[in-house]
Amino acid sequence: MTTKKYGRSACTSILIGKKASIDGSVIIGRNEDSQTAWPKHLKFYPHVEHQQVIFKSKANKFELKLPEVAYQYSATPEWTDRYGIFAEDGINEYHVAVSATESAYANERVLAADPFELETGILEEAIITVVLPYVKTAREGVKRLGEIITEHGSAEANGILFADQEEAWYFEVASGHQWVAQRIPDDSYAVVANQLGIEVVDFNDTDAFMTAPHLQEFVQANQLWPADQPFNFRRIFGTTDDSDLVYNTPRVWSGQQLLTPSAKQMPQDFNLPFIRKPDFPISVQMAQRVLSDHYQNTPYDLVANPQVTPRFRPISVATCQESHLLQLRPVQQPELIGVHWLAMGIAAQSVYVPFYSYGQKVPAMYAHGKETYSANSAYWVFKQASVLLDRHWARNAKLLAGVQRDTNQTLTQQLRQSDQALAEQASHQDLIDQHNQKVADIALKAYQKLTAQLLTEQTADSPLNFNVDPNL
Repeated sequence: MTTKKYGRSACTSILIGKKASIDGSVIIGRNEDSQTAWPKHLKFYPHVEHQQVIFKSKANKFELKLPEVAYQYSATPEWTDRYGIFAEDGINEYHVAVSATESAYANERVLAADPFELETGILEEAIITVVLPYVKTAREGVKRLGEIITEHGSAEANGILFADQEEAWYFEVASGHQWVAQRIPDDSYAVVANQLGIEVVDFNDTDAFMTAPHLQEFVQANQLWPADQPFNFRRIFGTTDDSDLVYNTPRVWSGQQLLTPSAKQMPQDFNLPFIRKPDFPISVQMAQRVLSDHYQNTPYDLVANPQVTPRFRPISVATCQESHLLQLRPVQQPELIGVHWLAMGIAAQSVYVPFYSYGQKVPAMYAHGKETYSANSAYWVFKQASVLLDRHWARNAKLLAGVQRDTNQTLTQQLRQSDQALAEQASHQDLIDQHNQKVADIALKAYQKLTAQLLTEQTADSPLNFNVDPNL
């Protein structure tokens, strides 16, 4: 993300195939890491017919004529569109999920041959808006974004996550016009952390790979890789910098250690595989644990040992605006397929709220919040709790864990109850919106209560607190 007022972001992503999940769901998710105080909102965009719209980016001069029909979708845009929309993630009415983007980096050899289209290429802020409302499958999403980049170019290197009920895809654009997308095998997962991750590309396997039209010819014409070697996208286009060893690779290692603990790996290993099979089926809750990770139960936990060396950048960081998991469940009833799990603020200190993606009405506090704190904003409710927790995180760890456990259980119970009610009644929209309001209320009330307790207890922490004779 190069166009925000405060500069480029750094996220962490996860993609889970349907046979790797505990219930047959396809799941994609990401931490949107950018600023410590930059609110996000939840929004449900309606289905629109006969629109005559030319999208014009506020971040550069990228323009695109949009199709006349836009499908309904959920999203998490920023509190202001001053620097672009940054809708970031969502699920549309055809149960296609997209999360954009995972910022990435390409090497100087590649960029010298195919520089970014900084003025007119597509940026992260536009991707959800110009892709998600116009596709009916994950493959269609990959194809549409690929065609846009082929025609208009890209202004930055990014990873984009696509999913539907059948499959998950990871799309990487590495230079102005060169990209590749790989289908995540059904029995596998991927964790990605600000690096180009896709490895050997099989150009004959069109079920598993999609690429820019002349990717091989570009590489050979510019002498970027030997023709007689396997076409390793990561090696050709990616980086192996010292910063990767501190900032990126350890996050992939940590995610893989959580899901495949049998793998014996080191956090600074440049050869961590892009695709992994889990040691056990992955639940939504375990995916949440990955996105909430700060190296707990390892020597690298910055909370348990703030002075630890070496210091590795964790998955969950203070700059997280929101964390999401987009779950596409293996059910027939359309309203029950898409669940947009949304944690406002720092994932490690928040909870994931299960919103139905078919919503129309946004819970009021999820539609409010500006750059400065306000009590009527869901984003700021969770951020306020985080600020108080940070003052004595070790002391408050047990309290936080209890609140998260109890709130998560209540949220999951409410989702089960709402699933059952929706399955039994013919009229659905009111129930969907009622559910979304209920789960929002559950999470917000829990964190408002947590904040009240923390604030009350911390009144005694003043440096002006003075022990005196009780008789005085």
